[in-house]
Amino acid sequence: MRVASSPRVRARVLGSAAGGGLPQWNCGCARCDRARFDGHHARTQDSLAIFGSSGAVVCNASPDLGRQIAATPELWPRGVRDTPIAAVILTNGDLDHVLGLFSLRESQPFAIYATEAVRYGLVEHNAMCRTLDRFAGHTVWRALELDVEVEITGPGGEPTGIAVQPFALPGKPPLHLAGLVEPNAEHNVGLRITDANDAELVYAPNAAYIDASRFTGSGVVLLDGTFWSSDEPIRSGASTLRAEQMGHVPIAGPDGSLPLFPRKRVQRAIYPHINNTNPILNEGSAERRLVENAGWEIAFDGMEIVP
Repeated sequence: MRVASSPRVRARVLGSAAGGGLPQWNCGCARCDRARFDGHHARTQDSLAIFGSSGAVVCNASPDLGRQIAATPELWPRGVRDTPIAAVILTNGDLDHVLGLFSLRESQPFAIYATEAVRYGLVEHNAMCRTLDRFAGHTVWRALELDVEVEITGPGGEPTGIAVQPFALPGKPPLHLAGLVEPNAEHNVGLRITDANDAELVYAPNAAYIDASRFTGSGVVLLDGTFWSSDEPIRSGASTLRAEQMGHVPIAGPDGSLPLFPRKRVQRAIYPHINNTNPILNEGSAERRLVENAGWEIAFDGMEIVP
């Protein structure tokens, strides 16, 4: 494992919310209504941009990707038909991480990095993916192998200066594949991202449980911040399942990330992928104070992660 002396990997949080965003279109909770009526801390769905020496890479293509690109000048085209986005890396096949691929369909070549389980679920079970294959070389799929580092390159092999090593995380297949595929370790991964300076950023927006040893010594860690407590989805009326059953380790509780993952293990720790039911979104809440007093940061759209 590479150990960073400083968090040199340059990144930008494109979207910091869980699936549905904030406000969520079909949610009338107080937090969503506040965001809806006055724009207070509105958030788009989870996505991260990494800027290498020779190109940009998007980690998870959210349904809001078009809006996110429009809000990020570094991702704007540099010519009549152009994009600095060389590749997209998928941590899983959830729709809130892949629908943005269709925003990139406009006859622009790019590479997609995914495990074979994720690629199979998308391509073999989704006729809409044919729109990403409009001409030879439109999209180039490249396999991510667990615990194997790979240099990220554009569709024609253009270097980006970014390398990634995927590792398995406890999770589940996406809902649209339930009953169609057998669960396996490739359905949900974390990404250990490095640049030419051997600096390191770990991106793990979905994890049903964490092994803190996987992250120790990293420069920057972005770790699943979807739910505050295990029973939050049930108490809020959003689901009949607990957080872990939905593939997310809660922040608090005996098996939560806050007690299991002491902040001192890494140089910088950030919670992305925050559900609209999570009380850490409330400024001044006791939950938010606990997180911040422990040294964790709460991701927001446009958050810069720089040296």
